[in-house]
Order: sequence, then C-alpha cells, then structure tokens
Amino acid sequence: MSGLKRWAGTAFGLPALALGLGLTGLEPAQALPKFLDPFNLFGSRDEEDTSDLPDPVRYTATLTVTPDADDLQKVLTKASSLVADEKEAVSGSLGLLAKARNDRRRLVATLYENSRYDGLVTIRIEGRDIATLAPDASFDTSKPVPVEITVQPGPLFTLGTVRITANGVPVDPAPYDLTAGASADSTRILASEARLLEDLRNEGRPFVAVTNRNIVADSATDRIDIDLTVSPGPPVPFGQTYVTGTDRMEPGFVAFMAGIEPGSTFSTKTLEKARKRLVDLGVFSTASVKAGDAQVADGTLPVQVTVAERKRHVFGAGATFSNTEGGGANVYWEDRNLFGRAESLRLEGAVSRIGAETISTTGRELDGFDYKASATFKKPGVLGPDSVYIGSLTALTEQPLAYDRSSISLSNGVEYSIDDQQRLSVAVKAEYETITDYLRTDEEFILASVPVTYTFDGRDNKLNPTKGFYASLMAEPTYEFNNSVPFVKARADASAYLSFDDESRFVLAGRVGYGIVAGADLQDVPNDRRFYAGGGGSVRGYVFQSIGPYYPSFALPGTNRRFVDTPIGGLSVFEASAELRFKVTDNIQIVPFVDVGTVGDDFAPDFSNLKIGAGVGARYMTSFGPIRVDVGVPLDPGRRDSDFQIYAGIGQAF
Repeated sequence: MSGLKRWAGTAFGLPALALGLGLTGLEPAQALPKFLDPFNLFGSRDEEDTSDLPDPVRYTATLTVTPDADDLQKVLTKASSLVADEKEAVSGSLGLLAKARNDRRRLVATLYENSRYDGLVTIRIEGRDIATLAPDASFDTSKPVPVEITVQPGPLFTLGTVRITANGVPVDPAPYDLTAGASADSTRILASEARLLEDLRNEGRPFVAVTNRNIVADSATDRIDIDLTVSPGPPVPFGQTYVTGTDRMEPGFVAFMAGIEPGSTFSTKTLEKARKRLVDLGVFSTASVKAGDAQVADGTLPVQVTVAERKRHVFGAGATFSNTEGGGANVYWEDRNLFGRAESLRLEGAVSRIGAETISTTGRELDGFDYKASATFKKPGVLGPDSVYIGSLTALTEQPLAYDRSSISLSNGVEYSIDDQQRLSVAVKAEYETITDYLRTDEEFILASVPVTYTFDGRDNKLNPTKGFYASLMAEPTYEFNNSVPFVKARADASAYLSFDDESRFVLAGRVGYGIVAGADLQDVPNDRRFYAGGGGSVRGYVFQSIGPYYPSFALPGTNRRFVDTPIGGLSVFEASAELRFKVTDNIQIVPFVDVGTVGDDFAPDFSNLKIGAGVGARYMTSFGPIRVDVGVPLDPGRRDSDFQIYAGIGQAF
C-alpha cells in the first residue's frame, strides 16, 4: 500500500492499548507502538547512575530541526535525553549507542505527539548513522564523542475518516474531538479513546473492551484515518461492599459511608466519590475503593474497600504575627475517632494581640490580650453518607478596632453535600455576649439564630484555582431577647477564575461580595453582627474593620474615650478584588492585586466613600498548596491605617 502506514490490533482495556500491534511502512513508524502506550510514550525515562561507571565515556550532543516549525526545536530538545544528560558520562561505547537508540524512539514519539507522522530522526555518532552500526560498534573515547541529531519533522497530519462502532452501533466521534480536520496528536487521540471507554464504563459497563483498532496514516493526504470497534459489555449492578484494613473503625460503618448501594448500576464516578467520601472523614491515611474483577453468582459486582487508619490522637500548635495586631499563638488537641465511627473531638485554645499597642500607633487602647477557647464535635453519617453533624461550644474575649466583646456560644448543625459541587449547612445557634463601644459599656445580648449557608464550588482546585466559579450564599435570621429585636444578616459572594494558557502561567481571578442586615436599625444590631471592611480577607492594605462610618474623633459626655474615632459598622457592605497571577518559574508566582470596599448604614453601601487598596504578593507552590505573602497599601488611608499591611497564609487569597 504505497504512501500508507497502517497498524491494527486487538486489546482489552486501556492499559493494554499497545498489545498485538503490527506495522509496515516508513522507518520512523518503528516506534509507532509507543504512540498507543500511555505509560511509555517516550521510552524509559530512568537513566543509570553515572557516578561510578566502568569505562566512562563523555560525549557532545547537537540537535537540529529542519525546518523548525511550531517551535519543534525547543520541544524536541526538551525531549532528548542525549541533550539533557550531555554532562553525564555513559558506560562505554555500548552505553552510548544504547542511549542514542533509546533517544531516537523518544524523539519519534514526540513527533507523533505533535502530529508529525512522516518525520525522520537521524542520529550519527562520529558521523555514522546508528541505524547502520553493529551492536558492538566502538568509538574513539579518548575525547568527547560527537553525537549529531537531525530531525526532518515532515508535514502536519490531521484526522481524516473516523469510524467508531459499539456492538455494531455507530458512535458519534464529535463529543470526543475526533472529527475530520482535528489535530492528530497521538496523546490527544489516546486521551479521546480513554474518554470513550470511561463514558461507556459510567453507563454501568465495567467490562468494556476494544476488539478491533485499525489506524492508517496516509502520506499522500497527510491524514490519519481511524476505525475503532468496541464491545461495551452489558450493564452490571454493584453488589455487596467488603471492608479490610480497619482497626478501631467499624467495618459496617465504613461500608455505609462508602455509600454504594447494592443493586445500583456500576459507575467509576461512584467508586471515586466513595473513595473521596472516606478520605474526607479524616480517619484514614489511605483509602481504596475498587470493583471486583468478575461478577459473582447473582450477577452483581462486589466492591472492595481497603483502608489504613491514621493515628487516633493529634496535637498541634501555631503562631501568627501582624504589623498592626501583634503576635498570636494557638494549640489544639484532637481525637479523630472517639467511638469507632469517625466521631471527632477537637479542643483548641488561642491568645492574640500580644504586643499590639507596642508595634502599632494606629490602633486603640487595649485591655490585655484576646483569648479564645473552643470544643468542636463532629459525627458523620447522621443523615446519610453525605452528611455530618457539627456541634461546638466557644468562649472568647476579643478587642478588634470597633468594640470589646466577651461571648459564649453553643451551635448545633448539619452540613450536607448535595453533590460534588454543592453543599448546604444549617445550624441552630445560641449566644450570650457583652459588648463595649463608644456608646455602651458591657451591654448584654442574648441571641438565637439559624445560620444557613449554601455554596457552589466549581473550581478546579480549592487552594490554587486556575479556572471555574465559586459562589456562597449566607442568611442568618436572628432574634435578640433582651431588646426583643429580630433581624436578618445575609451575604452573597462569588469568585471566578480564567486561565490564559494551557499551563495556567497567567490566571485572572476576580471576587465580588455584597451583604445586608435587614429588620432593625443600626444601633439595635449588636456590633459583631454588623458589617465591616478592611483586612486580609477584605480590602488588603487597610487595617481590619477600618473601612466605614466612624464615631466622633472626640469624647462626648457619657461616651467611652477608648473608642474615640473607631468604626461604627454598617448595615451593608460591598467588596471586590482582582488579581493577575503569573508564574515566573514553575514554583514562584507573582500576584499584583487591587481590592475595593465600602460600608454603609443603609441597604445600599456608600460608594462615595469607596476605599481602594493595591499591592503585590508572592506565592511559593508546594504539594499542599501555595504559600502566600501579600503586601497591601491603602490608597486613601484613614488615621487608623498604617502605611502598609503584610498578610501570609496557605492558599490563594480567594
């Protein structure tokens, strides 16, 4: 068949895609099976240690692409192990020849990844083509051996005719980006085939198989034609769930929390959701959820859960520092598995505002430090596998810029995961507090509230999102008993993320938030239930709570001089932020940002007093999320604001 390269084979399941393939045609296609092997596209990546080699041989490597189209010179140079390892010796002439032949396979596979199926890779050692060298060829190793790599990439191929059938029924290739004229990148074709098989599995067909694959590369038309026959197999129901690896955890509860109902249709998404649900319990260091290899006598497919439990008890401590709020420290102790059903109890204590008056002249007079103590109990599975009961008891004394407050509160609620992206939490909260500000001294409040929060999380990564959308809606109906005042506090927040390139080196992030308090006048709403703006989670550059209306700058008769010129708080708030996150290296990200915010004493925020903060941050990327440091400057500072603010944490600002 002149001008054609054809390969075909039969394989069962994605891991076996490279089995049983034959080939005739041009020489570069000798590496063609690598195109269909997802685990070996470039050959072995492991190079031997050259620190103590017998007969070490040095070499020099040059790579030339003619013509250099689509930046292939850079791509192939990066793929070449000869170029990458040029400073490392190899073991003898045999080692150099083996490395060159392996490199040729890598480069041919890289051409396939870039839709170049008629390319030619030639490697010469001392001017001799490795294709003609004997296996025991030797070179002059008294000096670095010259190695020349020349690549003729050939024309760019596109997809031609694509025919897919499943049990004799045609399958539309369009949803899998396998339409005529589309890119013929080998990795993209492989990924599209994997998506097809995954979709069939998620229809309840665990034993899907490729029964025939016939692929033709036509050099006359520069097209790749694909003929794929798939045997989906019948839908299969899940059977019983079996659990191994538990110690203190009850196996039956683990199976319940996996949430795979016997008789429900097989789905890989169901298996992954079950695994994630078990990991989120916080009890297991590892959790595996797999379907059996074959159906049992009743026709169902059993599920095997294998887990390893983490240490039951954990103790931790942390510290914070702010250039306006001083230092802080916290300690906690947690039992992760109280009664064998992943019940957790966490006890925590914290002290803050240490040295705040010493390091800052923009604050106000304080009375000692701030303290907080809390106990939180969680019990998963109270309303099904996707729910968790959360009860907490918290006591605190705090002195933010706007008020002094002592409080003790009790909360009981349930958090429920509607699906992978949506979550709803509902709680009942009772609180007793005393508040001191410019107009009141230790005024008592007794409050009962029902906070309700709905979140939608469509981000690709919670700690470092590069695309997607996040939204949060909160409403907290509250009744204050001492003054018989009902009111509702509500807030909506949304964030969006846009990546400008495939590697997410440039990401635009935006955030907007709006909140109101309805049903009561400002003076009847306890200070901590009002809105404030400013600080690391609001408008960076400004001191926490420093944006909004203020009490007078002098002490009137009957007022508290400690709160002269301090924030009143408001019944509404508006905040927005924009960041451009760009990587300067793979691990370092620079983030210029602008934040705006305002607080009003009515439903509409006071946009005439909109405050703007700007600055720049740095991110260091780690496996557990970016480490963040931001420096913000207030563009319209008040007398309570410093020249700048420094913020640090783990994860992006929003």
